Amino acid sequence: MNMKRTKLICAAGVNESTGSYRESNAGLTPSAALHELRLQPISLVAAKHIIIRNHYLHSFPGGTKLHIGVFLGTRLLGALTLGVGPFLGYKIVRDAEPTDVITLTRLWLSDELPSNTESKVLGILLRELKKSTNLKFVLAYSDPAAGHVGTIYQGTNWFYIGLSSATPLYDIGDGKLHYSRSLAHQLGSHSMKYWNSKGLAVKTIPQMAKHKYIYFLDESWRSRLAVPELPFPKKEGNSGNHGNH
Repeated sequence: MNMKRTKLICAAGVNESTGSYRESNAGLTPSAALHELRLQPISLVAAKHIIIRNHYLHSFPGGTKLHIGVFLGTRLLGALTLGVGPFLGYKIVRDAEPTDVITLTRLWLSDELPSNTESKVLGILLRELKKSTNLKFVLAYSDPAAGHVGTIYQGTNWFYIGLSSATPLYDIGDGKLHYSRSLAHQLGSHSMKYWNSKGLAVKTIPQMAKHKYIYFLDESWRSRLAVPELPFPKKEGNSGNHGNH
């Protein structure tokens, strides 16, 4: 991804443990000072634990490049992942290469955190990516099946570019739903035929298309956008708590 070294992006030398991650909801009030909020790399193991346990999809995305913890003081109260995203997603920007883009694939924050923490976290993340990488833009997706329309992106200067292609999930009998890319990382292939040949009775679970957003880390690249910017979708009712991106 042509990353430069940075405290946020480079995990080298960071000794992270889940010891500061409390399962209980005690000890923090909604008025907690967000000036103590910070983002820091965490281990892949810690990120998987937090995301699989707490995120509404209960799965960890394949192709993850960055796994970052959200800390308030010394407490680990959230996690986010960024990675390769959908195949050919970079082509929505003219003359872009895969190394120009990264996709925000998961975001989960504890309900203990104040409601405006999501925007604060995204602001820190985007500033660091802009300052410390050669990336040109970031993609993110919101799941209408979960009641999400991307309010967090609408409030932080992203552009809405419509609905993605509807990508199915897969049931391999383990009680979880998986994306094709995640299964490819686990099983070595995207092919349903290959999975069946290994004795896996994989079921295809159709999904709704997702709302798609883009954020330009390099503002000069905005003119290269190959699809129209569209009005934001509207939220119907309350879609729930933090971050279940």
